[in-house]
Amino acid sequence: MMKTSITVLGILFLIIACSKKSDSVATNCSTTISFAADVNPVIQSTCAINAGCHGSGSTNGPGPLLSYTQVFSSRANIRIAVANGTMPQNSTLSATQKNAILCWIDNGALNN
Repeated sequence: MMKTSITVLGILFLIIACSKKSDSVATNCSTTISFAADVNPVIQSTCAINAGCHGSGSTNGPGPLLSYTQVFSSRANIRIAVANGTMPQNSTLSATQKNAILCWIDNGALNN
């Protein structure tokens, strides 16, 4: 009976350990990230206005990402795409830019 219990607990531990999200990326969130100063300029220059992928009238992915509300509503999809490197499509983000977006989302995606 004791061996069975230990085996079952071991299997449960492995299942839980292996079920972590694949988009998990280590971030260094030692400073406060501002939407206005840190995140929005990156989104606008690499995703929306300059890139043209998520500008006005866009039907790509989450649609337009021109305002805080639009970015906030799409934060889960943005986090996954940034973390796994699939976005932005036509350019790359620096480690600092990725970290800013991921930290901002992980810390509540405040409108600051």
